[in-house]
Amino acid sequence: MKRLIWSLLIFCLFNTSLALANEVCVVKVEEVISPAVLDLIETSIQRAQEKRAECLVIELDTPGGLANSMQKIVKLILNSPVPVVVYVAPSGAKAASAGAIITLAAHIAAMAPGTNIGAAHPVNLGGKKIPKEMAKKIVNDMVAYVRSIADKRHRNPKVAALMVRKSISLTAKEALKRHVIDLMADNLSDLLSKIDGKKVNLPLGAKVLHTQKAQVVFLKGGLRYDILRILSNPNIAYLLMMIGLAGLYFEISHPGVILPGVVGAICLVLAFFAFQTLPVNYAGVLLIILGIIFFILELKVTSYGLLTIAALFCYILGSIMLFHRAPGYLHLSFTTLVPTLIFISLFFVGVLSLVVRAQKSRVRMGAEAFIGEQAQALTDIEPGRVGKVFVHGEIWDAESKERIKKGDSVQIVSVKGLRLKVKLGGQPKGV
Repeated sequence: MKRLIWSLLIFCLFNTSLALANEVCVVKVEEVISPAVLDLIETSIQRAQEKRAECLVIELDTPGGLANSMQKIVKLILNSPVPVVVYVAPSGAKAASAGAIITLAAHIAAMAPGTNIGAAHPVNLGGKKIPKEMAKKIVNDMVAYVRSIADKRHRNPKVAALMVRKSISLTAKEALKRHVIDLMADNLSDLLSKIDGKKVNLPLGAKVLHTQKAQVVFLKGGLRYDILRILSNPNIAYLLMMIGLAGLYFEISHPGVILPGVVGAICLVLAFFAFQTLPVNYAGVLLIILGIIFFILELKVTSYGLLTIAALFCYILGSIMLFHRAPGYLHLSFTTLVPTLIFISLFFVGVLSLVVRAQKSRVRMGAEAFIGEQAQALTDIEPGRVGKVFVHGEIWDAESKERIKKGDSVQIVSVKGLRLKVKLGGQPKGV
């Protein structure tokens, strides 16, 4: 009898500890699908696995994003050792374009009331016009891709194909009715209650979820995610490039300053790293680089301002073209573009004017600096005889073709060795 009681107690304690140990990890994605989101989801799956969580819930709200990042996220979900639940929420959220395909790939797909999914037609992000036949191939390839995902998750492949081919979009009710998603849930608690007891297939075998009383753990991205998220913003990438070019230009026009060149080089490296994650039109990048080349040439070639005008034109046109054909959510904001163009243009023109002014100004070092300066005769100076003059706080030997009296103001005509040639005239300086 005692053994039976102890066995029951141990069994109850074991079950209680298991219940207490149950965790559900939740990560929120409320942005464009990008390398930063890829890093966030990859890290979240790893952390959920380490915690032995019942599942990872991705609370999704996205207008779409980059196909390359989306495909890597889908691959992560399909091969995840932890069940992944994609929950399009809260009300008013959407899983459009890349977000729709990610939702299809989830072990369990759910949506909140008042949300929508779809419009997954591939968009050209490179800024080039794709030939009709090539565009057809891209669409067909994407259709086959989403159909294979839908088949694997036992969802409606025909509707999935229409999301790509015809860009259809469905409400939560329509998506449930047409077997695109598995269920609707009002909130996270309702979701965990409804998926409790559901069976999902993982690479290592089937698993039954126990989520109703699980502890919810919200996951956040680390420093790497924050950096990637900042750099994936087209406005930040554009600013980094312009700051980098300005820094290098300042270093070239004023050699030896060092700091602007170092800062400029770092900003350019970060900018080009960001461009790898964004739909950049590289014709725009080349025009902007051509602009700085014109500014540098203006330092060496007398073009009477023509090179400066050409450089400004390249900057404006290149900046407009940079993200010209990207989706709206990846466009360069005019509130960033216009002030930056004005400031950078004024900066380049200002630096250029300082350099030109310095080039045109009279030499202020060495013997040539004395030519044209005013001095005062300290002694009488007779033609053919050497006298003394005071200039720049120093006493110099001087000679003249005309007679000069002590105290007269003279002007330096030339310098020969350590002797000045002077003539009468001007007001004395340096006295």
